[in-house]
Amino acid sequence: MSTPGLLGIAGTTSSRALPSLPESAAYIASTGKASAASVLAAARGSGRVAIQPRCGVGDHQEMKALLRALESHAAPDILTITIDSHTRLKRFGNAQRSLNRNPRDLNGYPLVAHGWERGRDLNEAVGVPLEIRHGSPDARVLFDVSVASGITSFEGGGISYNLPYSKAVPISESLAAWEEVDRRCGQLAQLGVIIDRELFGTLTAVLVPPSISLAISVIEAVLAARSGVRCISIAYPQGGHLAQDVAALRSVQMLSRRYLPDDVTLHAVLHEFMGVFPRRRDNAEDLIFYGALVARLGGASKLITKTYQEAYGIPDAQANIDGLRLANRANSPLLDFVGVDEEQVAAEMELILDEVACIADPVLERRDTATAITEAFAQGTLDIPFSASKYARSDVIPKRDAEGAIRYLSAGALPLPRRLLRRNTDLLRAAARRRPGQSLGSLMDGLASDIDYFVNAFGETRGEGAR
Repeated sequence: MSTPGLLGIAGTTSSRALPSLPESAAYIASTGKASAASVLAAARGSGRVAIQPRCGVGDHQEMKALLRALESHAAPDILTITIDSHTRLKRFGNAQRSLNRNPRDLNGYPLVAHGWERGRDLNEAVGVPLEIRHGSPDARVLFDVSVASGITSFEGGGISYNLPYSKAVPISESLAAWEEVDRRCGQLAQLGVIIDRELFGTLTAVLVPPSISLAISVIEAVLAARSGVRCISIAYPQGGHLAQDVAALRSVQMLSRRYLPDDVTLHAVLHEFMGVFPRRRDNAEDLIFYGALVARLGGASKLITKTYQEAYGIPDAQANIDGLRLANRANSPLLDFVGVDEEQVAAEMELILDEVACIADPVLERRDTATAITEAFAQGTLDIPFSASKYARSDVIPKRDAEGAIRYLSAGALPLPRRLLRRNTDLLRAAARRRPGQSLGSLMDGLASDIDYFVNAFGETRGEGAR
């Protein structure tokens, strides 16, 4: 279907009406390109992790050159178009004005302003599928332009692309907008085009307890499946504790069997560490390779990579190329000997799956799931830490235990039973015993240290220069 009002956006580059969904589906089929869903399925089938960078610039020719350079020099499995902030918030006029004045003022590619014809130009410039990454609570216009461009992967959800990013967007509004996106994915599936819908379980990215990340993603996945989505990727942020991260990734397939119908394919995706990154190149590259090994050990279908320039701002093309190449080395068969403490992973999985069920089930058991979600956030029985939104309480306070795993210092009003709360408390008390003179209550003073986890592990400080 055409998007109402899209052609009324002043200055849009596209000169023709937006194609209908059947026309877009026919175009996607005509390109002969593999879809993101097929690439993910092939990666999982072969036992390797698909590799994908983040990238997005405002100028069209620069964006095309960047995609081509990454494909030519690093051979990623999927490429990214990261969308600018104006487009994310539907400020399409502002995006157009910035594009006309100086595209480098934009922090991503304004696809709606450039238009679907230029989107197709990007799609046809490379051989691998593209994914749209953005952060919009209402992505309906962006989705329609993306599909018209031939793009077969689209990130976001009504919770995960609202609460971490927006202050005053009601959850009911973002859920309704994303339901429309997912219904269009269902219509495309009936036309033979499977759109991979990646859910941003990374949320606020830093110190997110695994069960919060996975519970939110499970809820969004159930909603997406009900609307007809047939390929779902659950993204998880690397926390920093090997066994816990591996357990979280391996839990995804168990959650799929528990909550989703058989005709929905679910993939696990790891985002390499999104907290404060080391500034020294050698330390940053150690962390990049470590994250890739976590993805491999966890059975992730895809890895979103980082670069050695992460601590300094937006990385250049060469840093992205180097990061992709380094991460892909973790796929080497020579590393088959690398393992993890399976007993510890099993214990973490048991705890994670138990917590996810306690958080997600009361919402999913309600007939009107969207209303249940809105009410749960108002009551705090759903919650995320460090939320930007006034519609989340952010009463959840995470903390690292003695081994670096992320636990609940305070679970707020999350419906976790006493036995699970006691388990978290016991693990944190063990951490306190390793730090003489520090009480459980004063552990909150160490939140900054927990956020700087890998910087501290490498003996760096935030201000240390690159070497």
